[in-house]
Formats: sequence, C-alpha cells, structure tokens
Amino acid sequence: MRRLVTPLIVIALGGMLVGFIYRYLADDPTEATIGNYARSGIHGMGTALSGWVVHLYFTSRGSEWIRRWPLWFEITVRSTTMAIVVATVVVALQVALYGRGLEATWLAAKFPRIFVIAFVMSMMIGAMFELTQLVGSRVLLNVVLGRYRRPKREERVLMFLDLAGSTSLAESMGELRMHDLLTRFFFDIDKAILAHGGEVHAYVGDEVIVTWPLLEWASAARCIDCFFAIQDRIAERASIYWREFGLVPQFRAGLHAGPVVISECGDSRRQIAYFGDTMNVTARIQEYCKETGRPLLISADLLKHVPAGSNVSVETLGLTKLRGRAAAVGIFAVERQTQGTLDPEGNAGVGDTW
Repeated sequence: MRRLVTPLIVIALGGMLVGFIYRYLADDPTEATIGNYARSGIHGMGTALSGWVVHLYFTSRGSEWIRRWPLWFEITVRSTTMAIVVATVVVALQVALYGRGLEATWLAAKFPRIFVIAFVMSMMIGAMFELTQLVGSRVLLNVVLGRYRRPKREERVLMFLDLAGSTSLAESMGELRMHDLLTRFFFDIDKAILAHGGEVHAYVGDEVIVTWPLLEWASAARCIDCFFAIQDRIAERASIYWREFGLVPQFRAGLHAGPVVISECGDSRRQIAYFGDTMNVTARIQEYCKETGRPLLISADLLKHVPAGSNVSVETLGLTKLRGRAAAVGIFAVERQTQGTLDPEGNAGVGDTW
C-alpha cells in the first residue's frame, strides 16, 4: 500500500504546483486571485493523477497484451492513451471548476496546447519508465551521479534465489513454456522484494539476485521476511499457476552479508557490477540448499545482524565447507514456526511448504 500511497501524494502535490506555475506564467495577471490559483492547482492535480492512473494500468498484469508488441508501439499506445485521458480530464475539470460551458476561444487557443504538452510529456515519461525498467532506477541514478565510476567497497546483504528443478522443468515443459513460467514468477515476486526494501541486482537464468545495504536499523530481518513474503505471494497465486502450468513454483534461497566491491564495468554497455567473496559465498549457500533439502539457508555473518523473530525457528547446521572455498562457513536453516502445503486448488493443508 505504501508503495502506491507515497507516489500518489507526491504526484498530486507536484501536479498542484505545476498548476500554480501554469497560472502564473500563462494567464493574465489581472486573474491572479486566490480562487483562480486554487482552481489551477486542482486542475493540475487532477491532470497529474489521471496520468498516474493510466501509468498504473500499463504497468499492471492487465496490460500484459501490449508487451507482446514492439517497444515503439507500446510507448506510442501508452502515450496516446494517456494524452486522451488527460485531455478529457482537463476538459471535464474546466467545466466543473469554472461552472460554465466550454468557450470556443479556450478550445481553440489553450486546449490544443494542453493536448500536445500531455502527449509529449507522456512520450518522455514512457521512455524514461522503460529505461528505468531495463536498468533499474537506482542503477540509473548511480550511473548519472557517477557514484561507482571508481570501485567502492560497501557492506551488503545478498540473497540468491532460484527456481527448484528448473532443468527438469525446462525439459518437460519446453523452453517457451519455461520462459513463460519464469517471467510470471519474477513478475509476481517483485512486489514482495520492493516492499521489503530489496533491490533486484540481476536475473541470471532461473535465478534472481537481490541486495540490501547492510544497515542495522534498516536491513535487520527485512531480508528474511522478504523470503517468506515471496512464499506467501506464490501461495496466494497457487491456483493460477496450477491452472496455467500444472504446478506451483518451488524455490530456495541463500542469504549472506559482507563487503562487496561495486563499480561500473563495460564500455559499449555499462552496468553496475558486484565483486568479491561475499558474492561467491552467497551463491554457494544457495547451492547448498539443494543438498540439505532446506528452502532457506543463511550465514552466521548475516545472523549477527538479524535478530531471530518469535515466529522464526533457526537451526544450526554447523561449520560447512562450501564448494570452491577453503574456509568453512557457519550455516543456519531458517523456517517459520507454522507452515502448510497447498493443494492444486490453493487450499492449505498439513506439512511443509517446500
């Protein structure tokens, strides 16, 4: 909910400010009354919120049909739709706020300008949104600011999460159906990741790499809670997965914390890359989930920063020699106290969820 409310408030206030500025710059100074500024503010707010509603639709599951088309077509359709909706709201608010019918002079002089501005802004916003979706908003901001032009060492929490049995699934389902399953799975878990302050660093085959800054007050148990939130999200959509794919995705994850070196790499295509032993250890912990049959394993280094909640059980697996690493790592299995399985209809039963 917070993910929607916060931008909603910001967009509403931003639209109101733009309405004030438009009134100041474009209208006759003799009309600069408190009432007119209030109307312009409401006008701007309504215009901004209508555009935001269109944006929410085109980023929801309901607009999946348009993502099958080329990007230029998607941006054009999105921009045209947004311009039409915004223009309609502008006309409706003009009538409602000023209590009179539309004047021919207003339609001829101001409405075309408003429509063109709405369309151009929609194109720019659409292109910017696609860019941030491709590289990530934080990555884009860091590239623009040049934060990682020189390598920086940061303390991070890392989660490597992958789909269980993906090799056999790809063989039985075929590559295209497996791609559909992965696309749906990554889309469904994204909300849980963002809600827990995580940042998707990369998708690697059937695996997603999530990261958090290692801050005592912020990261704490959010990374562990994120895994269980992903479990809940997939459980909520279990019946949909059964209907479309004949299965519910099973997954496992490894969590670890420590220093990583972050820097820009590449030339023709830049990206923010993470290097260091922490990355390797997290990947090995995730692999170790398969050997132990546990859905979630965390390191002792992470547990130093994460207090175990009352609804979580932590079982030590002792010091473990991970593949390709000489030094042993303390490993813990983490589970919620109460869990249940889901039948094909998405109903809870008795047993473990993994």
